[in-house]
Amino acid sequence: MSTPKKTQENIVNFLKNYGFVFASSEIYGGLANTWDFGPLGALLKQNIKKLWWNEFIVKNSNAVGLDTAIITNPLVWNASGHISNFSDPLIECKNCHNRFRADKLVEDHLPDVHVSEKTSFEEFDQIISSNKIKCPTCGKNNWTGINQFNLMFKVHQGVLENDTAINYLRPETAQGIFVNFINIQRSLRLKLPFAVGQIGKSFRNEITPGNFIFRTREFEQMELEYFVFPNDADQIFNEQLAKINSFLRNTLTINQANIRLREHHKDELSHYSTRTIDIEYCFPHGWKELWGIANRTDYDLKSHMTHSKANLFYLNSVTNEKIIPYVIEPSVGVERLFYALIVDKYEIESLKDGETRELLKLPYALAPYKLAVLPLTKELNDLAFTIYQELRTSGIEAIFDASGSIGKRYRRQDAIGTPYCCTYDFESKEKQTVTIRYRDSMKQERISISEIQAFLNKNINHA
Repeated sequence: MSTPKKTQENIVNFLKNYGFVFASSEIYGGLANTWDFGPLGALLKQNIKKLWWNEFIVKNSNAVGLDTAIITNPLVWNASGHISNFSDPLIECKNCHNRFRADKLVEDHLPDVHVSEKTSFEEFDQIISSNKIKCPTCGKNNWTGINQFNLMFKVHQGVLENDTAINYLRPETAQGIFVNFINIQRSLRLKLPFAVGQIGKSFRNEITPGNFIFRTREFEQMELEYFVFPNDADQIFNEQLAKINSFLRNTLTINQANIRLREHHKDELSHYSTRTIDIEYCFPHGWKELWGIANRTDYDLKSHMTHSKANLFYLNSVTNEKIIPYVIEPSVGVERLFYALIVDKYEIESLKDGETRELLKLPYALAPYKLAVLPLTKELNDLAFTIYQELRTSGIEAIFDASGSIGKRYRRQDAIGTPYCCTYDFESKEKQTVTIRYRDSMKQERISISEIQAFLNKNINHA
């Protein structure tokens, strides 16, 4: 097997050619760093979210789900610190006037230098100046001073466009969970520890979005807020970290060699965190954060109590003591997980006859289509289509493909990750059987048409 180096360019081209991801509003020239997920991309995203929800909510006896508003009372963001603190250090090249995040500029040029939200403007200036870091766009070393750039997306709510109507698109889903903590706990009579999960859109006015869908201004998060007794925080942190690793390696089957853990240094921890670990993936642009887990302590609930004057205490029924729970937060972006899966599973395989084939070795549960129904010739289309309709009616994600030679159709299904192809030929009319072809091994076998669903159920983990 010979797979050329996976670059961002060939990954993007692959995803566009096969209908996974398109540049947004492309016919109008697009909009920088915005992307639309095509038919196959939408299916893959849904499958990722289903697996996450099943693993972290459904299988967890003390976890529940939530779906909160994108636009909330702006006082929420004042209490959380986002309005005053949710910003990045902005630096501008005086020559070409391109703007960059100073921390990312340093990290990209000096990977061994650790900077954080606690790094002062003066320290950034000193690092950039002493190391003569040049502008990535024009190559000059002529920088402005550093300013803070708030990442919140402002919107005007209502009919007036003045300061009293200013609101914000949420930059994270977590705060919607925190402000509903007492509603969730009381309505469902939940006992600590319990988790609340949410999947939803977030928005950040990034200075330098890029690297395809890795960093965008509009993205989807899968977040879990685990409310725990303070003394149990370390144990549950470690349990959730192990669960994330198991999900990545066993459920998503991501290559272990492409995953590593990076614990944050004390001087780079966020103001709310006492411990943070990034699960990093080796993307085409290097090792970058895929999934994060943090011990947020009681910072969020305490802050909302202070600002709202609401009672967010939890009453321990055993000790009759009022406490503010700690929060363990595993958080992952759907798009980053999508990107990592494509990079991990995309191959160009050399065959014995000297030909090559594109192959997307997705697990069955993630594959956009589980089975492709392929009539051998056009005159068999109607009979094959009946099988396809029956499969779709029964809830199986199937695709019907009658365009081109059978060999080309096999290659097309290999490339989009379809685990099995079902070929309807002239023998199928006589004996009511079809040929099943396996994606990864290209093995073929004959089965009865009536056994197709049973075959899929039996081979669900073996493409």
